[in-house]
Amino acid sequence: MNRFFSRTTTRKLVFSAAFMLVSGCASPVSVAPLSLRQAYQEHSQSALSGGRLSNTTHTVLQRQNLLRAWENHPKEAIATLRSLTQARFYAQGLADQLFALAELSYLYAHRHADRAEFMAAALYAYAYLNPNGPEAERPDAYDLHVRQACDLYMLALTEAFGSPVNLTPQRWTLPFGALDLSTTPSQMVWHDHMLQDIRPLARLSVRGLENVYSHTGLGEPVGALPHMNHPESRSFQITEKLRVPLNLLLSFDHPRHQVLTSTLRGRLDLTAIDEDLSEHATPTTPAAPQPVPLQYDQTTARALSLSDAMDWSSEYKGFLDGRFFDNGRTPQLATIEPHQVGRMPVVLIHGTASSPARWANMVNDLLEDRDIRKHYEFWFFSYATGNPIPYSALQLRNAITQAVADLGGVKADPALGNITLIGHSQGGLLAKMLVINTGETLWNGLIPRPLSSLKLTTDARSLLQDALFPTPLPEAKEVVFISTPQHGSYMANFSLARLVGRMVSFPLTVREVTKQVLVSDPDVARLNMNPWRVGSVYGMSPHSLFIQSLAAIPVVPNVRTHSIIPVLGNKSLKNSDDGVVKYESAHVPDVDSELVVRHSGHSTQSNPITIAEIRRILRNHLARTQGGTLEGGLISQSDITAIGGQFVPTRGNGPGTAETPGDLLPSIPTAPAASTQAHP
Repeated sequence: MNRFFSRTTTRKLVFSAAFMLVSGCASPVSVAPLSLRQAYQEHSQSALSGGRLSNTTHTVLQRQNLLRAWENHPKEAIATLRSLTQARFYAQGLADQLFALAELSYLYAHRHADRAEFMAAALYAYAYLNPNGPEAERPDAYDLHVRQACDLYMLALTEAFGSPVNLTPQRWTLPFGALDLSTTPSQMVWHDHMLQDIRPLARLSVRGLENVYSHTGLGEPVGALPHMNHPESRSFQITEKLRVPLNLLLSFDHPRHQVLTSTLRGRLDLTAIDEDLSEHATPTTPAAPQPVPLQYDQTTARALSLSDAMDWSSEYKGFLDGRFFDNGRTPQLATIEPHQVGRMPVVLIHGTASSPARWANMVNDLLEDRDIRKHYEFWFFSYATGNPIPYSALQLRNAITQAVADLGGVKADPALGNITLIGHSQGGLLAKMLVINTGETLWNGLIPRPLSSLKLTTDARSLLQDALFPTPLPEAKEVVFISTPQHGSYMANFSLARLVGRMVSFPLTVREVTKQVLVSDPDVARLNMNPWRVGSVYGMSPHSLFIQSLAAIPVVPNVRTHSIIPVLGNKSLKNSDDGVVKYESAHVPDVDSELVVRHSGHSTQSNPITIAEIRRILRNHLARTQGGTLEGGLISQSDITAIGGQFVPTRGNGPGTAETPGDLLPSIPTAPAASTQAHP
């Protein structure tokens, strides 16, 4: 028994000694290698990315002996840390303690869906940033927590105010006191329109736009609708579903002092992105000498506008129903912001079975160019794309003429006399109808009798005169043809034109005028003017008398002209097409520049090369109108070839206007880009 006890005791003693020996050899401090991703996550972790606290907040809790309290009684731990901060007992400094209070309040608010705690988190984050404090009392710009505090502030405000945002004077009951917020009623007015339905943007994800732009700064990015009265909604105006990109900023004076009191006073400021064009920052005042960069999510606001406003079925309804825009339901010419004196209009004209939304990627990119944003504005023309092309072109002319008149005319604003027309596919043909002087060429190509000899009503004769004898629109100074079937589209062949044409319903005006023309003269009556031959599809057929006559009429020489022609693959241009239009049909030798976009389908508006070329054209046009250089410099054709474009020599539309008079500039992309769905 003794021997057994002795052996057992001996084994225990040996085991204990071995354990103590191993434990004694293990280091209490160690390091371990991390992957690059793990290293970044380790250093940047915070309540924003999950349930783990930042290293700074963890350190503050540890040194203030609050870690266990935070785990078991988080609300009491926050209150204790606030009391320690009020007593100026800091673990590492006031700034770190304020950041910890912001992060802890945010995490607690997120767990309990507590709006008051979210507001407290925003106030602590603002106090940490102290944007208008002395330089010595602001965090270092390189401090990782600066951006994290901006995001804590932004997202906390998003949750605190909810949706829609109530922008009125208000009192908040906080976990530690009360907050009174003042507002200025005039901030709710945007270009003479009351803003309504203010919605947060920070938690929205954008799909369908190639690039998402935002301006990094302080505040909550929001979007609001301008209130449109009934007459405005039926005229050339901003679209009623437009979401204006705005910044909502909650600020208060002496934040590091106020935030530790029980009674706080602050203010809410609402600033539109176009009212903040110069620096995207708050104006300086004696009380706020430092400009504060403001946060905007402009692409999200644009995407939300399209999502709310666009009935995508209208692309095909507008094609098949020629009366779609004749009931006053939708203005044919609309813009995304009110006209401002000095800004030159760019009129975008979509193609067949399409809509203004097809320009979204292009406009989204172009508006990020400071010079373009400052000197141009974009107008979008909608039309029933199955109607006869001359009829739609006349509607475009009338819409622009009326808009210029409504805005005071060229005398009131000379910029209105400097319009750029950009048309895609059929839209390019509409644009051409505004920059030509047809005389009787177009009419004679269609009808074998003079207009004056036909027995027509006054209204019918006036319509035909305006539609088929167009003169140049004096305000149009530049035109860009994109994927335009100048000599017709092989897709608009005889069988397709007949099939589709039978499905299109024309406006009563078109039907009545066509009937009068047919019965007015026996020779005219023998013409084949079935509805499918009158519509736009057959009008774009290479066999169409209209397209043949239009192709023979040059653009007037005082208008600068450009072609952008996409082609699929890498074949010779003579044998290339974009899936809808052959290169030889889109090619016009008498333009000032012609860009070929390789590996792109017919719908090339979102192609980065196409967008870069439009940007080049607009910047060059701006430089010519200003008679000098631009702040950001000019974009050359070599810049476009560097990203894959190919320029073709042209004769120019006037003496010395050709931009590529010599040999082909180099560049054929090595990797094909994905083509997009065709919209002729």
